[in-house]
Amino acid sequence: MQALRLLGLAALAAALSSHAPPASAQANAAPGFPMRCNGFNLLDKLAAIDPSRRASIDAKTAALKNGNAVFWKLEKPGTAPSYLLGTVHLTDRRVTQLDAGIKAAIGSATVLLIENAAKPSGPTMRSNSAILDAGIYTDGRSLDTVLSEKEFEEVRTATGGMPPEILRRYRPWMVSLMLSASACERQRIANGYRVQDMVVTERAVAKGIPVEGLETTEEQISALAAVPDDEQLGMLRASIALIGDSENLRETMVQLYLTRRMGALWELQLALAEKAGVPASAFASFERSLIIDRNRRMLDAALPHLEQGGAFIAVGALHLPGEAGLVELFRTSGYTATAIE
Repeated sequence: MQALRLLGLAALAAALSSHAPPASAQANAAPGFPMRCNGFNLLDKLAAIDPSRRASIDAKTAALKNGNAVFWKLEKPGTAPSYLLGTVHLTDRRVTQLDAGIKAAIGSATVLLIENAAKPSGPTMRSNSAILDAGIYTDGRSLDTVLSEKEFEEVRTATGGMPPEILRRYRPWMVSLMLSASACERQRIANGYRVQDMVVTERAVAKGIPVEGLETTEEQISALAAVPDDEQLGMLRASIALIGDSENLRETMVQLYLTRRMGALWELQLALAEKAGVPASAFASFERSLIIDRNRRMLDAALPHLEQGGAFIAVGALHLPGEAGLVELFRTSGYTATAIE
């Protein structure tokens, strides 16, 4: 699902989604020259075909606590201010061109805190092994037996014609992660374009600012693997139903980010899943494990740095809003959180 990137599983999504770019993407892109991603805002389409559902999404988004900003200033008497930025794992220049305020906050930071600071070394190799171990069936089941023949073939096509003997071994959460990036995004990443999270990190590194992770890759994998099998399957079926709209979801994500209405993406995906026959209840454990529980873990990891002052935190944008979001959690921990943009 597109939300996986927003939730900050960026490194996993990039690694897996670049595993096998669809042949169509490879054929349409000249070597070294990125495809231009095109799409339209699905909320506009929803307004035309189901205005009541669009109105419901708008109402829920407007009522979402702390859902109208992605950049926040965190303050507490006696310590230097820190900053919190919600990010999207996209290469689009509209989100990767950081504004002056964000650049200044990064430049003055004492540390950059991101969700996962794994480096291409031994720990990453062990993490890759852990991903495969947690993402493969070991109980005699296989993907081709839990999906219909049509669904399995749709997944094969979307993953670039992956050999069925390999694809059938993957658990649904692993395949959802593979499908979380559009073909155009995979090609742009392969051509060297940086996603927003990486732009932030590279800017900090260039200025000599230390970068630390709020989670380990293993913790992120455990959160994904903890989603019950039936809900994993429901999430995957929703992803399959939306394969044809991958570029439209990407454009929708960009526009919602630019208008600071990221909460609408979650509600939109629930609505689209329901239209595909997947109930919202299929995402209950996903929300708890991938958002709520991880928010608390990231809060605990960030607080010691905030006590020192001057931290810059960059995490997936869906971690910020709501009663259980990071903005509210920082407030209940004694910090004043003020929206900047």
